[in-house]
Amino acid sequence: MKNIIVGTVLALTAASAAQAGALVDPIVEPVVIVEEATTSSSAGILIPILLLILLGVALTNGSSSSGSTMDM
Repeated sequence: MKNIIVGTVLALTAASAAQAGALVDPIVEPVVIVEEATTSSSAGILIPILLLILLGVALTNGSSSSGSTMDM
């Protein structure tokens, strides 16, 4: 009789310990990925270069058209 009680207590203890971890979901912290922002060094100079090109084209067209009127 004593062996049956000891076996039952051991079985209940083992069963409760086996179920203790399965009742609650584990706490998982999200993985944080840090991505550094990249800046392009050519982006700041692109607009002034385009403006200089447009200015050069405008001056070139203006001088050739005024030169052709002087020949007449």
